[in-house]
Amino acid sequence: MSNDRYVSPLCERYASSEMQYIFSPDMKFKTWRRLWIALAETEKELNLTDENGNPRITDAQIDELKSHIDDINYDVAKAREKEVRHDVMSHVYAYGQQCPNAAGIIHLGATSCYVGDNTDVIIMTEAMKLVRNKLINVINALSEFAIKYKDLPTLAFTHFQPAQPTTVGKRATLWIEELLLDLSDLDYMISQQKLLGSKGTTGTQASFLELFNGDHETVAKIDGKIAEKMGFKECYPVSGQTYSRKVDTRVLNVLSGIAQSAHKFSNDIRLLQHLKEVEEPFEKNQIGSSAMAYKRNPMRSERIASLANYVIVDSLNPAITAATQWFERTLDDSANKRISVPEAFLAIDGILDLYLNVASGLVVYDKVIYKHFMTEIPFMATENIMMDAVKAGGNRQELHEKIRQYSMEAGLEVKQKGNDNNLVDLIANDPMFNMTKEEIVAKLEPINYVGRAPKQTEEFINGVVKPILDANKDILGITATINV
Repeated sequence: MSNDRYVSPLCERYASSEMQYIFSPDMKFKTWRRLWIALAETEKELNLTDENGNPRITDAQIDELKSHIDDINYDVAKAREKEVRHDVMSHVYAYGQQCPNAAGIIHLGATSCYVGDNTDVIIMTEAMKLVRNKLINVINALSEFAIKYKDLPTLAFTHFQPAQPTTVGKRATLWIEELLLDLSDLDYMISQQKLLGSKGTTGTQASFLELFNGDHETVAKIDGKIAEKMGFKECYPVSGQTYSRKVDTRVLNVLSGIAQSAHKFSNDIRLLQHLKEVEEPFEKNQIGSSAMAYKRNPMRSERIASLANYVIVDSLNPAITAATQWFERTLDDSANKRISVPEAFLAIDGILDLYLNVASGLVVYDKVIYKHFMTEIPFMATENIMMDAVKAGGNRQELHEKIRQYSMEAGLEVKQKGNDNNLVDLIANDPMFNMTKEEIVAKLEPINYVGRAPKQTEEFINGVVKPILDANKDILGITATINV
């Protein structure tokens, strides 16, 4: 690797080799060649003839093209592009140099977008499938975590203020639910992917109508045959020179949704790590801070948030591009598209690897969680205490006022003096409540205050998540590699 030029951190630090290959020159140009072969096969199957009525394309020519799908002569293509300033025609030329007998039929009737746009759809589809595999594995890791800790009470927070308790496992179901929404969007977009087909310079297929001597019925079959050969159900029925750039917008909106969910998860983990209740994995030799050796910074969660911000903002690129296209096409999409789409996928790939790594290795400190719980639970238990005192003959209004006063006093004890919460002692020492300290403490058992959280967790994981995981069991077991 050269050290005197810019190298994208997305490749060097974050994205997996699998995702990098999907957006590599090899994947791109091998797909171009597959598309040229599909076009030639289609034209042959539809009996394309020359001016003398002889077959225009032969099996020998197609076999020659197939024999050079993978051994791309990049040096020839690059040298040619310097001369002609056109990437597609440079690769047509390079392919023709390897296949001299078939050179005249390569790209026959097509325009550049035939290989460019169809390849983009194919690549985005493959990339979405990889994203899906990783997303399923993150959901699986969180599901295991949720079930393991479904019964562990913890303070819930609204406005980051202690609120009615939940369980650690129930909280994890909230992360999963957002990912299931993303999975639904992702599956929909994968199912909706269509090829551009081969429609010519403005989408009218005029060049093919000329090749097939005005035979509309035959020309109408071209797109379907190409789609089938490339593993797709269909092509877009109408287009300009390109497929609508709203396709890119829709795809990146799904990636943005995943980034949003991952960012929310990373926020929660960082806050929990500050509370010392739950931590992301921390390796034996990992350095948390260059200055403060004792620190265990949540750097993986922070990186998730950082990359998520990038994806969310990057998703605006295809939206702006789609909005500013003119008529049947303009080329102001090209440079932006080459950058924004691959980088969104590379970044989301890095996010999901980090997410899987963190979710698979979360460390829970149950004693810290219990300590925090018991600091706040006396306040939350006051209604139950008051009701029991009423049952014993107390006056509800008088008891309510007493609890209000004692709660204020206990709050000052904690906040102003830094002492422990003494609300239980204050109530136990008041004969109006007619309850011993032991009786009150018995009412503070954390599990009594979590409502249906354990059952909700079980019902959600077993009833909603498990069927999805069972249907995708063949792709479970992915492990994430974190480069730095």
